[in-house]
Parts: sequence; C-alpha cells; structure tokens
Amino acid sequence: MTEKNNGYVPRLRTAYFQAVVPELMKRLSLTNPFQVPRLKKVVINMGVSDARENVKSIDVAADDLGVITGQKPEVRRAKKSISNFKLRQGMPIGVRVTLRGARMWEFFDRLVNIAMPRLRDFQGLNPHKGFDGRGNYNLGLNEQYVFPEINLDKSDKARGMNITVVTSADKDASARELLTLLGMPFKRDSK
Repeated sequence: MTEKNNGYVPRLRTAYFQAVVPELMKRLSLTNPFQVPRLKKVVINMGVSDARENVKSIDVAADDLGVITGQKPEVRRAKKSISNFKLRQGMPIGVRVTLRGARMWEFFDRLVNIAMPRLRDFQGLNPHKGFDGRGNYNLGLNEQYVFPEINLDKSDKARGMNITVVTSADKDASARELLTLLGMPFKRDSK
C-alpha cells in the first residue's frame, strides 16, 4: 500500500482503507473489499476565455493550477474554428490536470477540508445534482482563490474550475455514500 513517494501514504487514503471500506461494506451489504467503490482519478479543468486576447493569461492559469495540484497542467487547444467566438483551430483555450495516486488523495483532502469551508455563503453541496448516472461527481468552483496556495500578487484574475471526481462505483447512490464518508460536505436531505 505504499506509494512511489518514499513510502508516504496520504492521510485520507489511510482513512479510506481503515474506516471507509468497512463502513461501506456494511452499508452496501458487500462481501468482498474489492467490491467497495474507490476514487479512480480527479480531473481539474480551467477554461481561459481571455487567452484569445492575452496569450500570457494561459501561462498564469497554468501556474495557478500547477500550484494547486502539484502537477504541470496540460494546455488544451481549440479543436475547430468558431467565428462567433473569435476562435481559431489550435488556439489555447484552457488547462487541465488529471490526478491519480497520492496527488489525487492529497488534492481531494485539501478540497474537502480547506477549500470548501472557505467558500462564501457555503451551505453544502446538493446531493442530487452533479452526479452523471455512472458514479462520477462534477462540481464547479467560481474562483481558484479558495485554495491557500494561490499567490494573489501573481494571479491576474479569478478563474473558475470544473472538478470531476471519477469513482469505480456503478451507481450514483454508491458514489454518494463513498464521497460522504470521505468528507464531501453534502446538504442533509430535507425530505
């Protein structure tokens, strides 16, 4: 169970194997620990619409996303030209990072325990929206400044980001149970 990082195992991964797996086995009435849903990867996508006019903005966004995730982002380019958006094929329009392993667990831990509580007027996530029907969860943040790693002097403007948490669950209910036990702050059902 050790990672490639000199035997370092993230705190949330340890909690997953010690507390979440046995609890999910009881709740979902599973017999084998390998049937328990787990996190596969986390994909963070940041669109940079102002990259059409200012080419340096893509570098600033990539730096911000790199600082947040600890991994160099991939620059995403337009697949086809769209004249209404003044977009030509091959122009940079965003940055994306796919996290797996220890970096995924660390990012998810920081997202749930540090970034989400810093959101303004945060009442919790809607437990019925954001799931795609296959056990994956999508959420959007309006600005990257909720992460304490961001240097406000270097960042030129607030950019939103889409975060997709990909799980091995085949149903949304199983994925919701997994994310709830991992600390994702869902609202309590008022039904």
